[in-house]
Amino acid sequence: MMSSPLIGEIAPDFTCSAVQSDGGIIDNFNLHTRIRDKYALLFFYPLDFTFVCPSELIALNHRMDRFRELDTEVVALSGDSHFTHNAWRNTSLDSGGIGPVSFTMASDLDGTILSNYGLRAPSNASHYETGTAMRGTFVIDKNQVIRHQSINDEPIGRNIDEFLRIIEGLQFFEENGQVCPAGWNQGDPGMINTPSGVADYLKTHAERLLLRLPR
Repeated sequence: MMSSPLIGEIAPDFTCSAVQSDGGIIDNFNLHTRIRDKYALLFFYPLDFTFVCPSELIALNHRMDRFRELDTEVVALSGDSHFTHNAWRNTSLDSGGIGPVSFTMASDLDGTILSNYGLRAPSNASHYETGTAMRGTFVIDKNQVIRHQSINDEPIGRNIDEFLRIIEGLQFFEENGQVCPAGWNQGDPGMINTPSGVADYLKTHAERLLLRLPR
């Protein structure tokens, strides 16, 4: 379980075996080298050939064009071997595989990376097999600093569009110096982070914060 937040810290570096986006297998994938001068999404998941995980990775793959537009490197990681990753990539969707996804799949057989990120499931973690990766996600900026982290329990799949929104919000803040209010989406106005800026925003946009129930 995560012992403390990593927000604001340099993403723990690692070197491991991995299957690359083109299907090639390498033994010396290095995180900091791969993500240098880029944004990154580090996407931990419990196990290959399971249930919720393939739906997440397929959804991730369907959005890779947008991640590339946002200059974001995507790395998925579990405790499976690179050989198992490769087998899963070479299994069709209708047979429980994920197909030839176009992002890196890294391997952490000894659990060192999971431990460094606080994501190695303990024996009392509900739904998880002890030692597997928890369903954790990290957004990393161009300076290799962690700007977002979250964990879902094993039965709850993640919303990939939310991570795109977070990266868009981070880039908006970096470019404009304005913060992103609740529910912000690309194209929405930001907020100047001063008392008068908050007042000006709420004067015009408070209705954006209303609960909208599905019809």
